Amino acid sequence: MTRKLVLSLFLGGLTLGLAACGNDPGTRALTGGAIGAGAGAGVAAVSGGHAGTGALIGGALGAVGGAATTPR
Repeated sequence: MTRKLVLSLFLGGLTLGLAACGNDPGTRALTGGAIGAGAGAGVAAVSGGHAGTGALIGGALGAVGGAATTPR
């Protein structure tokens, strides 16, 4: 359980750190969505959930996070 939690937190932090890649909100939303989808699918697969559901949730959160951030 602890390993899954640590992995989830690490991937979440990595996703948030990379979600702001790009110069405009559209690019950051697209990048954040892609990174979030990958991370969400990975976390769901490791934790025994459905990878597709994790990808949808992660992609949505990543896109919102990417669009909401500024490049500087």
